[in-house]
Amino acid sequence: MEAATQFVVESPNVVYSPEAIEAQYEYQTTRVSRGDSVLKEANYYGSLMQAGTVSLGLDAEGQEVFVPFRTLLPMVSPDDLVFDGWDISSLNLAEAMRRAQVLDWGLQEQLWPHMEALHPRPSVYIPEFIAANQSARADNLIPGTRAQQLEQIRRDIRDFRSCAGLDKVIVLWTANTERFCELVPGLNDTAENLLRTIQLGLEVSPSTLFAVASILEGCAFLNGSPQNTLVPGAVELARQHHVFVGGDDFKSGQTKVKSVLVDFLISSGLKTMSIVSYNHLGNNDGQNLSAPPQFHSKEVSKSSVVDDMVQSNPVLYAPGEKPDHCVVIKYVPYVGDSKRAMDEYTSELMLGGTNTLVLHNTCEDSLLAAPIMLDLVLLTELCQRVSFRTDSDPEPQGFHPVLSLLGFLFKAPLAPPGSPVVNSLFRQRSCIENIFRACVGLPPQNHMLLEHKMERPSLKQIGHVAAACHVSSKKELAPAAPNSCIGDTNGHS
Repeated sequence: MEAATQFVVESPNVVYSPEAIEAQYEYQTTRVSRGDSVLKEANYYGSLMQAGTVSLGLDAEGQEVFVPFRTLLPMVSPDDLVFDGWDISSLNLAEAMRRAQVLDWGLQEQLWPHMEALHPRPSVYIPEFIAANQSARADNLIPGTRAQQLEQIRRDIRDFRSCAGLDKVIVLWTANTERFCELVPGLNDTAENLLRTIQLGLEVSPSTLFAVASILEGCAFLNGSPQNTLVPGAVELARQHHVFVGGDDFKSGQTKVKSVLVDFLISSGLKTMSIVSYNHLGNNDGQNLSAPPQFHSKEVSKSSVVDDMVQSNPVLYAPGEKPDHCVVIKYVPYVGDSKRAMDEYTSELMLGGTNTLVLHNTCEDSLLAAPIMLDLVLLTELCQRVSFRTDSDPEPQGFHPVLSLLGFLFKAPLAPPGSPVVNSLFRQRSCIENIFRACVGLPPQNHMLLEHKMERPSLKQIGHVAAACHVSSKKELAPAAPNSCIGDTNGHS
């Protein structure tokens, strides 16, 4: 089709002459008046502690009374936290924010002057533990042997604590997924062997180096990635130093939904026989997971989430029987941080029937993980101030160093050796809620609401509180009754 070389508008409003084209044109526009715009304010949506509530009980009219989780016990405010960190990339936080493309551009512009002055400390880079595609970022490294790197991390922690004037430091591993580290007797099976391995420069992952440094500095360490950072030697070291450790792998999107849905299916008497989970994402986490060894770490943490729910129902499942469970993760750069998660759950019904549920979930990966990190820090700090006494053991004691209370926030929750691992999201949340209630002398939440279920309601108050709890504002432990827990309000991270 040939383009027209010339055209003429035939209109009384247009006059052509050899010198010019004269047109009469009435300009019109639309003027729009704006109403009151909705101003978005900062919030902590996605945080169990800051945005979640718990039921205290019933009021005089028989209606439930809900209060924010954070008000049950004296907790540190997230506004009082001070941040520092390490990264193998030297970009300041403003440039890193732009590269990540997580926040809207308008918000990035507002945050830029606050982020530009923040620079990460050099970190540990051991190429064989993460994908080769990460090497281009590795320009901000701690040099030296493994022992020298360990000492540098410890100096960094002490410097942060001193310069910021902090009472406590809690360290979170939020970096890349590493490949699994082989558990070898004599290498990482005991605290002594692990420390010797570091001194000799034998195999130890960067995340385990950070865990050891944190423990030796008396700082709680929480592993937000799926690899086996907390090898037996690291856990033993934590016990020796009475330091909390927790993990593994932040539970934010697809796995959180799975821990709810499978619990619902099995507790409803449906025999779930097939679970297929597919994800694709385009952020740096996805790029790193495109390497098979790193994907295997993630596959293990995602696959174990249904185990305890299957084992809870021997009516449906014979010993050793479990659903087919397939996990797929693909790297698609275009989608960035908006991870797509698609799941199919197939369950057997009575009379030979089957039921299939298919879900699609778009997860803003980083924005779901950020409030989880805050909850982990706030809960861990609170647990450092809680002590228990029992009739048989009147000496105050704290939680086990493997802080399984944090299971609500992790895909593959660590538990003390020999303890049951709980993945059901409802049970994990109930555990946190009832421990909080115990610390203020309230009975466990049983959801019976028996007052409203009787033919002739006559109960004014159900049950009684068998234990007392003292919440002190001082560092030292205050006197408490047997079977009690003690908290104090001191200590801001």
